[in-house]
Amino acid sequence: MPKSNINRAVLLLHLTVLIWGFTGVLGGLISLEALPLVWYRVVIASISLWLFLKFKRQQFALPLAEMTPILLVGMLVGLHWSLFFYSIKVSTVSVTLVSLSSLTLFTAVLEPLINKKRVSIADIIIGLIIVYGIYLIFKFEYEYFLGIVTGILSAVCASLFSIFNARLVKKYKPTYIAYYEMLGACVFVSLLLGFSGQWRDLGQIATTDILYLLLLGVACTSFAYVLGVMVMRELTAFTVALTTNMEPVYGMLLAFVIFGEKEKMSTGFYLGTLIILFAVFMYPVVKNRWLGRKSKPIIRKIH
Repeated sequence: MPKSNINRAVLLLHLTVLIWGFTGVLGGLISLEALPLVWYRVVIASISLWLFLKFKRQQFALPLAEMTPILLVGMLVGLHWSLFFYSIKVSTVSVTLVSLSSLTLFTAVLEPLINKKRVSIADIIIGLIIVYGIYLIFKFEYEYFLGIVTGILSAVCASLFSIFNARLVKKYKPTYIAYYEMLGACVFVSLLLGFSGQWRDLGQIATTDILYLLLLGVACTSFAYVLGVMVMRELTAFTVALTTNMEPVYGMLLAFVIFGEKEKMSTGFYLGTLIILFAVFMYPVVKNRWLGRKSKPIIRKIH
């Protein structure tokens, strides 16, 4: 592949990761509570993906037996987003994004367990470093205890659906998976709204929220997803893995620019964050260079 094409793909990947990082900022800007926010997001994303598939004239109907596992993974996506935005509402964007960085730890542990493979020593070492970073954040930012816990639970969900998506992508087109997962998320979040009695909150939407929700559903979900898949086909898995680790960095920088003082944290928080980011960035390096194993490209958590 010509070098100019590779450079273009790298720039597009960074744009995609920047958009993913902006997701957390939108969660802080939108006045809706977490569940109504997620409901609007998945509905808008479902409609935009349906329009995209229709525009491409793709026959995306699947038999019920094949559709069901994708819908179930979509429900997991809905739970992930609900926890993610709830964490933002009860803490800050920075706290949530750093908590979500523990995704690497959970994937390192859960993937070999689910796929019945041995956990590597390198995975355990990286995981312990991340645990120490999280411990420091807990120690110095205890007032955000609930936000940190829900952010970490969100990371567990993201890890699980990433592992399951790695299997699904071998059988189905990524756009099909995204569409049916959004439908599954719609069903799950609708049930959560019903059980929690928050249906009435759907009508309590500010004028500015409409624009933010459209950005969240179309740009940060459907567009970024399709763009991300496109560049993943042109770049190595290692380049993709390393670049996507910039998401919390971009997100925290954007949050600091937009929210200012609200996003300022203690020295302990930034120390813990640096330790976690160091471990996250080192993970693909260790897997690729020291062990000679490249990370498999998976459908990225659709922030």
